[in-house]
Amino acid sequence: MGEQPVRVLVCGDVQGQFNALFSRVQTIQKKTGQFDLLLCVGEFFGSTPEAEAEWQQFKTGAKKAPVHTYVLGAASPDTETWFEKADGCELAENITYLGRRGVFTGVSGLQIAYVSGREAQRDPAPAHCFTREDLSALVTPLTGGSRFRGVDVLLTSQWPRGVWRFGNNPEVDTKSCGSGAIAHLADRLKPRYHFSALEGVHYERLPYRNHVVLQENAQHVSRFIALATVNNPAKKKYLYAFNIVPMKTLDPSELVRQPQDVTENPYRRTDGADNRKTSFGAAADDEEPAGQFFFDLGGRRGGGKRPDQDGRRPDRRRDGQLPPKQPRRHPQPTGPCWFCLASPQVEKHLVVSIGSNCYLAVAKGGLTPLHVLILPIGHYQSVVELGSEVVQEMDKYKSALKNFYKSKGQRCVVFERNYRSQHLQLQVVPVPLDRCSTEDIKEAFMVQAEEQQMELMEIPEHSDLKQIAPPGTPYFYVELDSGEKLFHRIRKHFPLQFGREVLASEALLNVPSRADWKECKQSREEEEQSCKQLRDDFQPFDFTWDD
Repeated sequence: MGEQPVRVLVCGDVQGQFNALFSRVQTIQKKTGQFDLLLCVGEFFGSTPEAEAEWQQFKTGAKKAPVHTYVLGAASPDTETWFEKADGCELAENITYLGRRGVFTGVSGLQIAYVSGREAQRDPAPAHCFTREDLSALVTPLTGGSRFRGVDVLLTSQWPRGVWRFGNNPEVDTKSCGSGAIAHLADRLKPRYHFSALEGVHYERLPYRNHVVLQENAQHVSRFIALATVNNPAKKKYLYAFNIVPMKTLDPSELVRQPQDVTENPYRRTDGADNRKTSFGAAADDEEPAGQFFFDLGGRRGGGKRPDQDGRRPDRRRDGQLPPKQPRRHPQPTGPCWFCLASPQVEKHLVVSIGSNCYLAVAKGGLTPLHVLILPIGHYQSVVELGSEVVQEMDKYKSALKNFYKSKGQRCVVFERNYRSQHLQLQVVPVPLDRCSTEDIKEAFMVQAEEQQMELMEIPEHSDLKQIAPPGTPYFYVELDSGEKLFHRIRKHFPLQFGREVLASEALLNVPSRADWKECKQSREEEEQSCKQLRDDFQPFDFTWDD
């Protein structure tokens, strides 16, 4: 029998708008049922006479909070006087001040760590600020044991600095937002949920890993959510509801399950060094750029270019001397990326061919043995962000693959999903000529899109995708061997495996069990063998072998 989840509401800055908050909570509970607790981050009290008058109604018992409410302390000098006891206390019936910092564990076993206020910038620290000593006193008892895995929830007034790295960008000034000490705290405590406020915006970061893939055992992911101010005129989200089974009672396999859109940890360095210091200093904002790349593909390199001793790829002059100009610098990611060729995370045994701006790789868990990816060497998120040189070489790869597949009695389908992905992956999938026509493929995409209530429209063959989808626009795009193009602008949700599901369907490749790449994994030895075979077969069509 599964454990009963705890039902939690979290609120941003209340700023003394108690009637508005609790009225909204009552409305929600009438619709969805009673919540177990309400957690308030940011500023709970306001500094206006109206806010004080509202509070007196709750203080005297004339009004009562409709759910057990736990609040953080002051984050400014104006509200310090409302919190007389640093260790926490009951402020009114059903409303409790948690304290300056500490851990609250409910009867369910849910573990909530919290830190009130802002990071102190001077000594002695004002009452509305926390110190590094406060954070050390919180972390040391929690993480001292070998069985520590993380906390269920972390509440902080301030945002963690740099939380947006490798993820989606918030609507804040990232140069001044957040605390480096809070970022370090979040890295150490590994919260499943981390909530903050103070910035007046709503921001839900993509979930991030707490382990290094292939180097550490899988751990749970963390989610950071910032909430806006109660009753804000822009109607930005200030209440967040969720159910959570405490970590101590959750099945370990369920706990470490990784969602599709998980990213790297924003607080870790990208060079593999451990920057979890014993003191809570500000995290460095600058990252070392990724190094140059070179993979030995067994013999001659693509493009007739060989690296020098530093791993770079200078062009040769007729006199055999190296030119004085510096080698090409491709755009680099701000952190780990599985597809940047310069990245140590890239699986080089899957690389088939390397050009000057793009490379070709075997698709991991491919729909067919000849399913490949065309990827830019530099860090680009989508086709619409590419420069002309990269587009030209990508088109050369598409043309070469089209001829390659034709020689094997196949036609190719190209698609891109610019949604929940950090690096452009142009999927190229061959379909046997005797299985279906180009019109059949087109119809399969259109029918499946209609069934999922998506508008998949045909766009002119020679149209520029940049005019339809400016950089930053999420979209799904298909290119057929006839030159016809289908486009869907993603506005909210989109099935991540849509392209694979259509091609794997009975009407096309008839391999429905291969719709999810995770179900098609091979051993590394099998992948190496598949890649070697494809590299050899593709060589006569590979333009990078021409001098």
